[in-house]
Amino acid sequence: MRLTNKTIGIAITGSFCTIPEIVPEIEKIVAEGADVYPILSENVAAHNTRFGRAADMVCILERVTGREPILTIAEVEPLGPAKTLDTLVIAPCTGNTLSKLAYGITDGSVLMAAKSTMRNLRPVIVGISTNDGLSANAKSLGIILNTKNIYLIPFGQDAPFKKPCSLISDMRLMVDTIIAAFKGVQLQPILIDRNT
Repeated sequence: MRLTNKTIGIAITGSFCTIPEIVPEIEKIVAEGADVYPILSENVAAHNTRFGRAADMVCILERVTGREPILTIAEVEPLGPAKTLDTLVIAPCTGNTLSKLAYGITDGSVLMAAKSTMRNLRPVIVGISTNDGLSANAKSLGIILNTKNIYLIPFGQDAPFKKPCSLISDMRLMVDTIIAAFKGVQLQPILIDRNT
């Protein structure tokens, strides 16, 4: 078990179509021995979509991790001073969250968790899922790629002909990215072909 004695925050933001890919990866992290703190953005905690109901997501995360998800800035804030998390994974990370992270905006539970983790000089892992990764969010992605202690789950274009600016991480590489980040290394290759 490669993550024994590690405490990992899993922060989920509103790329609702990608959320179903995350649950199996959280199960793998738990199976690897980690203690997992689930954190939901306010949108994920509040909105039912064609991809699932918010209440069901809360129940699933509680079942998988054994913890109630953290839903507010006030609930997540104590994790920083207590140095609770060894790392934080933001996945899926929307373009909105990516840009706010790049520019130091802390206006929700997920970004507060990131700020708390970074202040403790611990790794933050980002699994992007944005239709604007090669357009409006490209500048923010560039900033994140050059920010100390932030690592990206390898990503690629998910639909280059239908959505040429869209980027999504291969969430199946989450555990390997976490393990590499604990060593201070970015898992490579960072740019992958998601169509093979």
